[in-house]
Amino acid sequence: GGVGASPAAEPKWLGRREVIPTTIQVEDAPNGAASLLKINTTDRPGLLVDIVRVLKDINLNVVSAEVDTVGNKAQDEFFVTYHGEPLSGPMVLLVTNALQYYLSLGELATEESY
Repeated sequence: GGVGASPAAEPKWLGRREVIPTTIQVEDAPNGAASLLKINTTDRPGLLVDIVRVLKDINLNVVSAEVDTVGNKAQDEFFVTYHGEPLSGPMVLLVTNALQYYLSLGELATEESY
């Protein structure tokens, strides 16, 4: 018998909140001086601010950004560094997990929430 094969094991903590399909890729920038972070997700007001906030929270420096929106899809590319270097494996994992978590929830909890 396979372990965890049951579809009933879906996490219930997401509640009724719609999960937003988000893909995140990190690759070396062509010049080798930074990492290229590609984010495809559903566009919404404040999306860019939220992404930059997450990147700042994990001490990444955004060297440059290219933001493209097609319909309701945001296709954003960020050249990022960590302490002046391209991202290491563990940092790539951290960035991917942090963004995937926040963006799939569709909103960041902020102190201003009522």
